[in-house]
Amino acid sequence: MIAPSLLAANFLELGKEVEMVNRSEADWFHLDVMDGRFVPNISYGLPVIAQIKKLARKPCDVHLMIEEPEKYAAEFKKAGADILTVHAEACVHLHRNIQQIKSLGMKAGVALNPHTPVVVLENVIRDIDVVLVMSVNPGFGGQTFIEQTYQKIKQVRQLIKDAQATALIEVDGGIDTGNAAQLVQAGANVLVAGSAIFGSADPEKTIAALKQGAL
Repeated sequence: MIAPSLLAANFLELGKEVEMVNRSEADWFHLDVMDGRFVPNISYGLPVIAQIKKLARKPCDVHLMIEEPEKYAAEFKKAGADILTVHAEACVHLHRNIQQIKSLGMKAGVALNPHTPVVVLENVIRDIDVVLVMSVNPGFGGQTFIEQTYQKIKQVRQLIKDAQATALIEVDGGIDTGNAAQLVQAGANVLVAGSAIFGSADPEKTIAALKQGAL
């Protein structure tokens, strides 16, 4: 699946960008929320997601790069999140966070920063719907893909298999048509791409190429 990251979209033409994703072969909208505390950047939040949801005809995959995500989970549900992903590094009580998200009627995702070992998911892997493997350090778009990510994806895939779990593996950061196929071969199910899509001359065509290249 392909999940265009609207962080890289033209916010002066946001409605048109959302409609482009609706028309395209993309599967999800990937929406990055940053608080300036967990990551050294601030992006958009609840009001923008609520407006996107009015037009979106595909699931909204909300990635919270924020501290204390449990304070806002219910508000993101109201804004339109279908999938809510929190960072393992930001959650003191990760299992509780996951249960909260699922109790609100959303699918629960857990993101891992590049330095975070896969083993931290061992005791919750059967409770989550998505494992988001960060292939760059979170906080900024347009970064260079970290090569160690391929091995990490394989580790997550093995963990899922051993636990007889059903979580999807999502990868975010530095993804383009040059590495899409290798990521899927390593075990990825969902590819997040921002700059590669919205920075291209023909975003719809790029989404189709990503989709085709990953098959």
